[in-house]
Amino acid sequence: MLGFVGAGAMGGAIISGLLSSKAFSADDIVITASSPERSRQLAAQFGVQACDSAQELARYCEGGTIIMAVKPYLVCSLLEQMHLDKETLVISVAASVSLAQLQEAAGPDIPVLRAMPNVGARIGHSMTALCPGSACTSDEIDTARKIFTAVGSVEEIEEKDFSLFSALAGCSPAFTALYIDALARAGVYYGFNKTMATRIAARAVEGSAALVAEQLKQGVSAADTADCVQSPGGTTVAGVVALEKNGFAPAVVQAVQASVERDRK
Repeated sequence: MLGFVGAGAMGGAIISGLLSSKAFSADDIVITASSPERSRQLAAQFGVQACDSAQELARYCEGGTIIMAVKPYLVCSLLEQMHLDKETLVISVAASVSLAQLQEAAGPDIPVLRAMPNVGARIGHSMTALCPGSACTSDEIDTARKIFTAVGSVEEIEEKDFSLFSALAGCSPAFTALYIDALARAGVYYGFNKTMATRIAARAVEGSAALVAEQLKQGVSAADTADCVQSPGGTTVAGVVALEKNGFAPAVVQAVQASVERDRK
């Protein structure tokens, strides 16, 4: 059984992705939210089961897996109230809540694991970081991998790198959406309607990302891939020079730095 404490933006994205991937059936998933009424409303929305409280969900999912997908300030207080069984794996997707904090709140023998997915989980394209606690067995880590590979790709990282990963993978969907919107607005300036321009830009970015990922397998860097599509004196290099002149790369680096520093506070 897979339980979700919280099914808002991130929890909902994971649930949608898991159901779409067929990795879990609706009968395998149970959720609880801020109130019994909200729990039932969300359960009906996703077609899954509902529990009235986190404590009830903990009993229902005994020996299974529980994903904590609530606001960070709620995670530890809820874990303390849940009186978890030591056979129950707890996965927290909350930013800034450390493994030590999770372990203290859940109990010393409870297997806890941090995960950092992104909203791409909804369509099977999340990039998720995993960091298991010391009480996790290899089977429990495999369980977490199964859940998150069903909604995208997984990297196991050290906990000290979570802030950086959060900025690169968790915040970048917003950065990328703004870039796509800027491309689309330029398209509107030259005559396309906004919907068409956004669709064209989104598909182009999607294809470019797939190409970079594929080329990386062959040892070709993103910069080298960019160089390959710049003909001497051509339209692409003219645009790249304009991006450089207007501080494109420094702006991206500063955005990542700002996100990392905020996460570390």
